Amino acid sequence: MNPTAISKHIAKAALSLKTAMVPLLITGLIFLLAGAYTIRNIIYFVGPGEAGIHWSLFKGGTEIDRVYGEGIRLFPPWDRFAIYNVRIQEVASELHVLTKTGLQVHLSLSIRYRPQYNMLGVLHQQVGPDYVNTVVIPEIEAVLREIIGTMAAEEIYTTGRTVIIEAINQAIEQISQRFIDVDDVLIRRITLPDSVAEAIRDKIREKHQIETKEFSIQKAKKEADRKRAEAAGIRDHLDTIASAIPKDQILKWYGIKVTEEIATSNNAKVIIIGSGENGLPIILNADAQTTANPTPQAATVQDPLSSPQRALPESGAMDRGNSGALNDNAQEPATQTTMKPAGQNTQAPTIVDAPGK
Repeated sequence: MNPTAISKHIAKAALSLKTAMVPLLITGLIFLLAGAYTIRNIIYFVGPGEAGIHWSLFKGGTEIDRVYGEGIRLFPPWDRFAIYNVRIQEVASELHVLTKTGLQVHLSLSIRYRPQYNMLGVLHQQVGPDYVNTVVIPEIEAVLREIIGTMAAEEIYTTGRTVIIEAINQAIEQISQRFIDVDDVLIRRITLPDSVAEAIRDKIREKHQIETKEFSIQKAKKEADRKRAEAAGIRDHLDTIASAIPKDQILKWYGIKVTEEIATSNNAKVIIIGSGENGLPIILNADAQTTANPTPQAATVQDPLSSPQRALPESGAMDRGNSGALNDNAQEPATQTTMKPAGQNTQAPTIVDAPGK
C-alpha cells in the first residue's frame, strides 16, 4: 500500500475522532450527574437514633403505619424518604412577657422533647419535620404568656411558681396530643425590671433581719434561764455547805480548798503561808488583823517615874551590847523590850522602863 494513502487515512480518522470527542464528553458528564442524582434518591442511610418515613408517588402517599429503622433503605427515585431524629433533643427559647401591671418580664426557657416513635408517620403527615417550631415552642409560649399576664411581677418569684408549673404541665399534655413527648420545660432565668428586683431584695433582707433579731431574743431568754438555773444550783450548794459546817469555819474550809487547787495547778506559783493556828495563805487568814508587812511606827518608852511617853527613833539605834540595854549618855537606866509574836494583834512594840537594880 502506498505510504501516502496510509497517512491520509490516519489523518482523516484523527480529525473525525477529534470532532466527536466533545459530544462524547458532554454525554458522559450528563450520564454521571444523572447517576449520582439517581443514587442519592434511591439509597438512604438511616443512622443511630434516627427513623424514616416513606412517601410513595404511586402507592398512596405516606406510609403512616410503618416506621423504618436504622440501616440502608432503597426506594425509587420518584419517591421521598424523610429521616427524623428520635432521640431526646433540646431547644432554647427567649420569651418577653407582660405582667398584670404592664411590666415586662424576660424568660429564658429550655425545652426537652422527642417525637413519638410509633406515631412518627402521622406526625410527618400532619405537622412535618419542623414540628418543634410549629407546635412545641408556640404552645409553651402561649401558655406562659397567658398565665403570667394574670400575675404581678413579684408573684413570679413567690406564690406564682406553682401556678406556672401547673400551666406548663397542661401545655405538655396538649403537645402530647400532637404526637410529641415533652420531657421537661426548664425556666433557666427570670429577669424582672430593676425596680421590682430591688424591692424584692429589700423585702427579703428585712425579713432575714427580723428573724435574726427574734433569734437573738430567744438566745437571750435561754441564757437567762441558764443563769437562773446556775444561780439556784450555787445557792443550794452553799445551803448544803452551811448546814454541814459552822458559819465561822466556812471561810477556813474555802481557804483549804483554794490552797489545794493552787498546790495542784501546773502553773508556776509562790504560796505564802500565814502564821497562827490555821496557817492559811495571807490573803485568807481571817484571824490576822494586820497586813503581812505592817508600816513601821515609832516605838514609845514609858518611864515609871513620869507618866508621859517619849518617842524613840524609828531605826534600831537602841541595840547596844548583847544585853539589849539602852544607855542614854551612860546615865539612863536600862529598859526591857517586849515583842508580840506574829499572827496576833501586832502593833508597834512597846518599850517599858524597868527599874534599876
